[in-house]
Amino acid sequence: MFKTLITLVRGQSADTAQAITDANALTILRQQLRDAAHGVESAKRSVAVVITYGEREKKALHRIAQQIEDLEARALDALDKGREDLATEAAAAIAELEAERGNTEKAIATYDAETRRLREEVSLAEQHLRVLQRGKQLADATAKSQRVRGTMPDGVINSLREAEATLERLQDRQGLSEATAVAMADLSATGSAEATSARLAAAGCGAPLRPDAAAVLDRLKQTRT
Repeated sequence: MFKTLITLVRGQSADTAQAITDANALTILRQQLRDAAHGVESAKRSVAVVITYGEREKKALHRIAQQIEDLEARALDALDKGREDLATEAAAAIAELEAERGNTEKAIATYDAETRRLREEVSLAEQHLRVLQRGKQLADATAKSQRVRGTMPDGVINSLREAEATLERLQDRQGLSEATAVAMADLSATGSAEATSARLAAAGCGAPLRPDAAAVLDRLKQTRT
């Protein structure tokens, strides 16, 4: 049981930590990108330092080559003048310079290789950083859009729907009222015309609208003859 409780506490702690991370993911991402950008800038400065060291060694190599050339010329001149002791001293200095030149050339090769490697790493890091920054911009835009959507209360949507239903009912009633008014007008017009016809018929103008008793009696008598 105790082990189960420990596992439960650990699980709740992990869930809480994950919930905090998820709720603040965008803030965490921004800081991570700031840290990454700072790291890239530091790497670029490191590349610049390596390049500077390499350039310094190349200048040293040029200086050594000039010294060797100068000593060789002087040693030959000393030999021409029978000063082998001076020529020997020059030869020793040249040997030291040649050893130094070899070490300098190795250093230059190392710096050049390191510069190429660092340049490639920095270039890849910059590309990766740009991709992540574009993703962060999209995440920012999405978050803003979600916040805008979140500002629309549910009551507004319900009110709009209720207003739409009310408008439909109003339009239906207005349509029914209009149809009723038209029908009433038709009825009024018809009733007025019928009354006028009845008055005219009663005055003997035109055929009677309804058969009278005398006409019916005459018709019955005719059927007996």
